[in-house]
Amino acid sequence: MAMLRTRNGLFVGTLFLIIAGLTVLAAARKKQEPPPVGDRQRVLHALNRFTFGPRPGDVDRVSQQGVDRWFEQQLQPEKISDSDLEARLAPLRTLRMDTREIVENFPPPQVIKAIIDGKETMPRDPTKRAVYEAEIARYEDKQDRKNNNDRKNEARKSDDIKGSATTTDAASAPANTSPESLSANKTEDDEKARRREAKLYADMKAEELLNMPPDQRMQEIMKMPLDEQRALLNGRSDTRDQVMATLSPQQRETAMALVNPQQVVQSEVMQAKLLRATYSERQLEEVMTDFWFNHFNVFVGKGADRYLITSYERDVIRPNALGKFEDLLVATAKSPAMLFYLDNWLSVGPDSEEARGLRRKPQNRGFGGRGRRRRFPPPPRPVKAKRNLDGLNENYGRELMELHTLGVNGGYTQHDVTEVARVFTGWTIREPRKGGDFTFEERRHEPGTKIVLGKKIKERGEKEGLEVLHLLAHNPSTAQFICTKLAQRFVSDNPPQPLVDRMAETFLKKKGDIREVLRTLYKSPEFWAPEAYQAKVKTPLEFVISALRATDADVQDATPLLGALQNMGMPLYGMQPPTGYSMKSDAWVNSSALLGRMNFALGLGNDKFKGVKANPAAVLGAQPPTDAHQTLSVFEQAYLDGAVSEQTHAAIVKQLDDPQITRRKLDDSTRSPNAGAIAGLILGSPEFQKR
Repeated sequence: MAMLRTRNGLFVGTLFLIIAGLTVLAAARKKQEPPPVGDRQRVLHALNRFTFGPRPGDVDRVSQQGVDRWFEQQLQPEKISDSDLEARLAPLRTLRMDTREIVENFPPPQVIKAIIDGKETMPRDPTKRAVYEAEIARYEDKQDRKNNNDRKNEARKSDDIKGSATTTDAASAPANTSPESLSANKTEDDEKARRREAKLYADMKAEELLNMPPDQRMQEIMKMPLDEQRALLNGRSDTRDQVMATLSPQQRETAMALVNPQQVVQSEVMQAKLLRATYSERQLEEVMTDFWFNHFNVFVGKGADRYLITSYERDVIRPNALGKFEDLLVATAKSPAMLFYLDNWLSVGPDSEEARGLRRKPQNRGFGGRGRRRRFPPPPRPVKAKRNLDGLNENYGRELMELHTLGVNGGYTQHDVTEVARVFTGWTIREPRKGGDFTFEERRHEPGTKIVLGKKIKERGEKEGLEVLHLLAHNPSTAQFICTKLAQRFVSDNPPQPLVDRMAETFLKKKGDIREVLRTLYKSPEFWAPEAYQAKVKTPLEFVISALRATDADVQDATPLLGALQNMGMPLYGMQPPTGYSMKSDAWVNSSALLGRMNFALGLGNDKFKGVKANPAAVLGAQPPTDAHQTLSVFEQAYLDGAVSEQTHAAIVKQLDDPQITRRKLDDSTRSPNAGAIAGLILGSPEFQKR
């Protein structure tokens, strides 16, 4: 809202566009006589559904190549060069690290506490050591503040007790005058003074740092007192940005880690998602990676998943996005990110050896010791049971059937949920907070036969889980559920049942081959039907990426875009429930949501996002029009393929005489209009919200 309020001249017009948008998008959900789909619209339709939106020139390029050939090429992403994207991703080192490396380089609080408690040792590498030292100091400062607050609270309680016990008038009694209160207040005042002083010295140091070469500058930053270092790196001034600008990517990463190592990991995986969606030539692979991550949702805000999501998307989701569904299902089931998110790593069978407190079985030593072997091993001896065992956890068993495979009406019962949970006991993680991998713990596994969907699952340890996953992956209810969601993503919010049935038939016949299912969808008359054209409303992610692609934007720093998505209600990896984000328009069409989109569109058009620059010249050419109406006409054709309603066109035309768009003074008749503002109004229009 603040962004629109600063543009007083555009405020009324943009509100009118939002109201018009609600009207147009609501009408899109009703049955109307659809326009015919010609050859150009056919190409545009494919680009809008199988990519994150066309870039300038894409429609012409795909038309020349042939849309059928282009689609088949997208189904084979390994054959498509993505060197330009890889160059953009190169500075983000965590993308190439396994989880243990990430934890080692960017320590989470558990690792820092273990070092403070003497359970772990400090790294020898000076760069890593500096990050650890900064985190230890931050941890100790946090503890000191907590202790000081506790002292203040205790002193306040003590003063209240003393005040109530005296007969002196409360109004004349001094407040918080106990030694404890005075000491706590003094500590807080000293802390504030120390921070002000540190900021002052940091500002002075920043000026010196600007005159140093990058390597020397980084060395000086690492040698700064921690208070000054934090004050410098936490700041958001132009000087601070200049200090960081000429550092190498690894040096910038280290500097950010000195402030918040966890944030480095999250920021890099989020930036990478935006960069991939915007610049990858393997667009269908990115669309399907986003689809499957949302389907097998994991929340970045939960504990160790802050570190596990990088590997989850890279090693589990993307490699299987166009493969066999069963392979993807098994990979997610064994993923530390999923095991941690749904707590299956804690699940212990009620009758397992661990729950009953039995000792571990001896391993390959012979029985009896000292070279003498017994014919049979001794029976396991009971020991005192461990406390705080978590017991059987049904979270994964329930979500596996309800959200991952069969669907809520897929024919399973609560008994099936419990039995599946018993099957997956022992599927756990080796040291999850250190980035450990999947492991199967036999001692945690529930013994005995299980019955799942009427099928007997014999006791076979880890193989029981694989048998259940195979059973679910090939179930007709799974085929219907998965194909319905795919049709909702690519065709319409309420896809025709005959289409879903044909896709499900392919799913079962081709053993869950996702490529074949997508081919069935692509070749269907329902996909190309006029009523499917422009029938979907973009999610905030799809809207942001499509705007970046349409404007040929150069994204040097994707961080501001993350904030924009947060403001629009779709933070990356930020859906806490396992349902994932909705793909239906009802979740995203309301006045508040459209206001957020208009804010983003105007900001992008006017280069208000630092590190992100739109490129109007990609559309307007080397000699842009000098007339606002001509500029509008070019943008309407480029961004909307000319398909703009009279209502939207009239609303924008009314704004073309606004001084913020004309940029002309009384004696200036030749200045070109503010093309960015006009582009922003088009990007924020209701027509651009559809795909």
